[in-house]
Amino acid sequence: MDASKHKLPWLIILSLIIISGFLTSIFYPTNSTTFIYTNSSLFNLSTFINSTPTPIPHRILSSKKQSNLQKIEADLTEARAAIKKAARNESIEDPDYVPSGSVYWNPNSFHRSYLEMEKRFKIYVYEEGDPPIFHTAPCYGILGLEGIFINDMEISRFRTKDPEKAHVYFLPFSIVTLINYVYIVDSHEWTHMFDTVSDYITVIDHKYPHWNRSQGADHFMLACHDWGPIISKSVPYLFKNSIRALCNANTSEGFKLSRDVSIPEIYLPHGTTEGLLGGPSPSNRTILVFFSGGVHGYIREVLLKHWENKTEDGVKIQQYLPKGDDYYEQVRKSKYCICASGWEVASPRMVEALYMGCVPVLVKDDYAKPFGDVLNWDTFSVDIPTSHIPQLKDILMAIPQRKYLKLQKNGAQVRKHFVVNLPPKRYDVFHMILHSIWLRRLDTHIRDINDQS
Repeated sequence: MDASKHKLPWLIILSLIIISGFLTSIFYPTNSTTFIYTNSSLFNLSTFINSTPTPIPHRILSSKKQSNLQKIEADLTEARAAIKKAARNESIEDPDYVPSGSVYWNPNSFHRSYLEMEKRFKIYVYEEGDPPIFHTAPCYGILGLEGIFINDMEISRFRTKDPEKAHVYFLPFSIVTLINYVYIVDSHEWTHMFDTVSDYITVIDHKYPHWNRSQGADHFMLACHDWGPIISKSVPYLFKNSIRALCNANTSEGFKLSRDVSIPEIYLPHGTTEGLLGGPSPSNRTILVFFSGGVHGYIREVLLKHWENKTEDGVKIQQYLPKGDDYYEQVRKSKYCICASGWEVASPRMVEALYMGCVPVLVKDDYAKPFGDVLNWDTFSVDIPTSHIPQLKDILMAIPQRKYLKLQKNGAQVRKHFVVNLPPKRYDVFHMILHSIWLRRLDTHIRDINDQS
C-alpha cells in the first residue's frame, strides 16, 4: 500500500488538534481531578459473589441532591447486590436462553448479571474523530471482529447520547485502520500511530470531564490487531487504568486480568458466519487430532517438529494440506483440533473448532481465555502445556470416551457465546464482550475524593 496516498486524513486531524490548542499533556492530571477509582486484583463472578458488598457511601444515602456520578454508582451498587443474591436463588425464566450446567462458573449469577446489564448498562461513544481511523473498520478477515464491534456499537441500544448517564465511555479508534492509514509499511516507525491515539485522548480530555475524573478507569478500547496492546501504551493511563478489550490477551505482555477483557479472534472470510457453523456427530469423526498451519512462532515449531506428517492413530498435523483437502472439512472430521499460538497468543482456530463441533486443544503460554470470568473452559476444551507437546497423542487418547462426549456437547452449548450475528442477538459474542466490560465496571468504584464515608 502506498502510504503517501493516505497522509491527508492524518494531517487534517493533527492540524485541527493544533489549531484547537489541545496541546496540554494528559499524562499529568491537574488539580481539577476530583475522582479516584478502586478495584480488586482479580474479578470473576465466583469471587464476586463471595466478597463483601460494596457499601453505598453515606452521601448517596442522604437526602442531599446526588451528582450524576453518585447516581451511577448507586445504580451499580443495586446491580451488585442483585447478582450476589442470584447466586443463592433459582434461575430466572428467559424467553431466549437460561444459562445452566458446568460450562458456567455460576450460571445463576451470570444470568442475573446479564439481565442487569441489559436493564442498566449505558455506554457513551465519543463522536469526535472522522473515518477511516475512527468509527469504522473492515468487517471481514481475521481481524473483522474489530470492525464489526465498532459498527455494532455505533447503533447499539446500549449507547447513550448523554455522557452524564454513561457507565463507561468507548474510544472508537480502530487499530487496523490506524495501521492502514498512518503507518508507513516497513518503516518500523510507530510515532505517528502513538501520536494519533495520544492526541485523540487529549481532545477528549479537554472537551469532556470524564477521562480526567477517573484517569481513564471507566473508558475502554477494543483491538484485534496484534499491535493493539503496544499502541495502547502511547497513553500511560490508557494502558494502566482503562479497560482494554484485546484479542492478543497475553498476560506476559501487560494484559491485566483484573482490568482487561480477552476477546476471541474470529476469522470471517466473507464477513459473516455463513458456512462455518455445525458439524457431524462425534461418531462420524474419524480424525483424532488435526492441525494445519505455518511455522509461526516457537510453539508451532515444536508442534510440527514432533508431529508433522505422522499419521499414526488418527493424528493429522501438517503445515500444508494435500491438494483437494478442504480445511474446514478436516475440522469437521476431527475429534480434537489443535489451537496453537502463532507469533502471538491469539488464534482463530479456537473459535473455528467450537463452530464446527471439534474440541479445542489449547497449546498456548500466558493466554487469558475469552469470557473466562463466566465460562469454565475446562469443561469444553483441553489445555496442553508446551512442554507436553511430545506426549500429545498419549494425552488425548487417555481421555475417556465419556469425557470426550461431554467436552464436545459442552462446546456445542457455549458456541452461541462466540457467534457473530448481524445484527447482534442476545448472548452472542457482541453481548459477551459487553458483559465482560460490564463486569469490570461493576468492580470499579469511582468516588469523590472529598467523600470520606
